Amino acid sequence: MPRTILVTGGGTGIGRAVAHHFADAGDDVIVTGRRPGPLDETAAGRRRVRPLVCDHADPAALTALLYALPDRIDVLVNNAGGNTDLDADGATDLAACARDFRANLDANLLSAVLTTKAVDDRLAAGGAVVHLGSIAADHGNGAYGAAKAGLASWNIGLSRTLGPRDITANVVSPGYIADTDFFRDRLTDERRDHLVTASAVGRAGSPDDIAGTVAFLASPAARHITGQVLNVNGGTRGTR
Repeated sequence: MPRTILVTGGGTGIGRAVAHHFADAGDDVIVTGRRPGPLDETAAGRRRVRPLVCDHADPAALTALLYALPDRIDVLVNNAGGNTDLDADGATDLAACARDFRANLDANLLSAVLTTKAVDDRLAAGGAVVHLGSIAADHGNGAYGAAKAGLASWNIGLSRTLGPRDITANVVSPGYIADTDFFRDRLTDERRDHLVTASAVGRAGSPDDIAGTVAFLASPAARHITGQVLNVNGGTRGTR
């Protein structure tokens, strides 16, 4: 029986790869994001993918989205986000610092919190919530890293709340992933080479690497994994 998968930020990169992975496996996928064009491209040629526009940091937009969502959601993938500092205007005064820090928190932490709360009563037993974190949470990368670290911490409590309902909650933490628009086409060849060299496997990650990990965490094989951060970084940052 097909599951219903909700993938936020599904218009490009990792979100698109996740959506296609689930759809190709026979699941029904809803992709959301702020830009209709990329969402339509994600859904093109795939009858199991349905695009819906939504800003997941906006409570009103989320409330409106609920009318278009099904009553049952088996897997929620909180992928919406990104380093909003890359879109900042460069101002360095105190007010700009507060604005830019809050923008990262809204995009990467609050969006996941609000979305999960909005669909809480639709999350099905035996299902999963998977958030997209970042290696930046462990490297101390400014407001973006702080937001992703906050996401991982918040997920621990979420896993304890959802666990009695037979729903798992985990974070996938990618390292450098090529073929996304994360760096807004500003990544120099030198910086890219540094990121690849820092890995143990000597290559950049791909969106499909992350999609496969998300699919595993949403599979029957991962029913006893919850409250965890699963690093997918090619060995750039090791754990024990």
